[in-house]
Amino acid sequence: MSVIAVVDYDMGNLHSACKGLEKAGAKPKVTGLAKEIEQADAVVLPGVGSFDPAMQHLRSLDLVQPIKDAIASGKPFLGICLGLQILFEGSEEGNEAGLGVISGTVKRFRSEPGLTIPHMGWNQLEMTQPHHLVWRNLSSEPWLYFVHSYYVEPLDPTVTAATVTHGNQTVTAAIATGNLMAVQFHPEKSANAGLQLLSNFVNHVQSGLVTA
Repeated sequence: MSVIAVVDYDMGNLHSACKGLEKAGAKPKVTGLAKEIEQADAVVLPGVGSFDPAMQHLRSLDLVQPIKDAIASGKPFLGICLGLQILFEGSEEGNEAGLGVISGTVKRFRSEPGLTIPHMGWNQLEMTQPHHLVWRNLSSEPWLYFVHSYYVEPLDPTVTAATVTHGNQTVTAAIATGNLMAVQFHPEKSANAGLQLLSNFVNHVQSGLVTA
């Protein structure tokens, strides 16, 4: 059984992410240790909360370089929610530098009449990389569960794997490039569609594939 390191940096409840990975057939290992991240077959970077505290915690735990090294090594890597946002260079939410693995920034939804911020609840994706392994066996426009006030804006639009529309704003909901996948929604809270996505990731790990 593949060992998937679930990075613990004091940002959010890891229990639901681990349960989802277990249901998908993986062995999640919650860890804040660089060595265990290095030894794992794959890495999941979850997170709930704010950008600056997340980066401060990662730096205090000396996990910034190990996470970058894990991605550079080619092993499958999945970011979830805040774990997507901190892959970018910075955020309008704060002043800390992000991991900078993906060029671009994190921006706040613009206020609109009648628009609720945060964007919370079920919403439908539009695939921009419909054949990527992360979407296997999902419907063409699946419904996933979101809770966020900020969204990522990659400098290179081709890394966007799906978008979502909230009010009049269509934003990136998922990215995929090489071994790196990351989503703004919460697959562990997204019923069967979310479980299918996690299963796709776990199957990808177990197959030993690096790219789609």
